[in-house]
Amino acid sequence: MSLTRRSFLRAAAVGAAAGAVVRSGGLSASPYNWPIGCQTFPYGKQIDQDFPGTMKMLASAGIQSIELCSPWYSEHDFGFGSLNRISAAEFKRVIGDAGLICISSHVDMTELRGEKLPRLIAWAAERGLTQILVPSLDGPRNPTMDQVKALADEYNRIAAVTKRAGLQQGLHHEGFENSMVEGRRVFDVLFELLDPALVKFQFQMSTITSGMVADDYFTKHPGRFISMHLQDVDLSAPAAPPPPAGAAGAGRGRGGQRPTRPIGQGSIDWVKTFRAAKIGGVENYFIEMNEALMKASVPYLRQLQV
Repeated sequence: MSLTRRSFLRAAAVGAAAGAVVRSGGLSASPYNWPIGCQTFPYGKQIDQDFPGTMKMLASAGIQSIELCSPWYSEHDFGFGSLNRISAAEFKRVIGDAGLICISSHVDMTELRGEKLPRLIAWAAERGLTQILVPSLDGPRNPTMDQVKALADEYNRIAAVTKRAGLQQGLHHEGFENSMVEGRRVFDVLFELLDPALVKFQFQMSTITSGMVADDYFTKHPGRFISMHLQDVDLSAPAAPPPPAGAAGAGRGRGGQRPTRPIGQGSIDWVKTFRAAKIGGVENYFIEMNEALMKASVPYLRQLQV
């Protein structure tokens, strides 16, 4: 069986699983019947302490699909190291027993370089993942255009390799992508430098606090996105101070943000966002907030009609 055919069959199986999740438990998954997703970054240490229990907690809250972070995130003290201590079969069993699906994971750029890339590809493929996303290309906060171009070229080369293995690369946007180069936002420049046949984008909704409006990006760049991370924020409130150096999230662009609110209780127009998301090519979304905010967000998403 060719690699292309294996990739096709794996994608078909994931689609069937997603349909089963949407139909199970009497839960609707609005809008567009997309599974209600959760990015597990806020739960990395809980996963280390009790992976099955954390999955069941998410499922009981109404989550149907999860996006993980790779076990090598543990090297940055974010948790997830336990995922490297269980087999692929056990990984799938735990997620399946909770009634969840998982096709996507965040990875660090360092995991995609050199001899680490085959290790990452094998880890993802054995667990049935089809999407690999990086939170950032990890460039400097004040880059030159040559530095931006060099990182984009590197990521295009990496994405060509992972595509042959049936894994779609996607770029989230954190500190580096939101910085400026020659009077333009790096994120905007990367739409010109990254190959649309190889790289998709994942939109971080909380960046509305710095003027980045999701529906504007989705309509300006049709088909370039694959997913989005959901937070709602109160733009009328003052900005919070950045987290101290070394704190969880300090390296992920979390500083200076307005108060986070449950989805539907902040300033973001979610009907407009989801309508534009279709144009942008978005296929799934993941709530990325703490447990209390996540649980308060699910009912709104369950009933949201666009």
